[in-house]
Amino acid sequence: MKKVSMMIVLMIAVCSIGILSFIRFHTPLVSGAIASSADKQSVVISIGNQGFSHIKIHDVQINNDEEPVDKKIQVSHPLQGFIIADRFDGSAIEYGLTDIKDVTIKPNTSPSSQLEKLNNGTATKEDLSYGLTIINNQEIREVMISYSYLGMAFEKSVSLPH
Repeated sequence: MKKVSMMIVLMIAVCSIGILSFIRFHTPLVSGAIASSADKQSVVISIGNQGFSHIKIHDVQINNDEEPVDKKIQVSHPLQGFIIADRFDGSAIEYGLTDIKDVTIKPNTSPSSQLEKLNNGTATKEDLSYGLTIINNQEIREVMISYSYLGMAFEKSVSLPH
């Protein structure tokens, strides 16, 4: 009886380690298209969740761990797309610009799946698209996104093309 219970505990431990390792090496936050202003002081990065649980973004830093002037998430749909804004004012509200702390990124919203739906003609206004919008007073070269998924902390780095 002890051998059976020991084997069950060992199998559960091995499976748990395997699942956690898989999640660590196949992080759920994915990025897609990147758009910027000509001076690269305003950037929109299409992001989404390829996991099976929600993602919560906690912080966004740029370049060498610098705090950007402002940052928000656009909650949109593939039929509308995103807006590149150099400031957050009333005209950008229609694009769902929201404080990062108020947004939870839902599962199955990867930019590639949203683009596929758009190309196939199956995209609807109910499909969610997320665009991380960052404004700074200097050129943005790299974006570091800190987020949590299933209670674990992750970071994703996105380099902007030169």
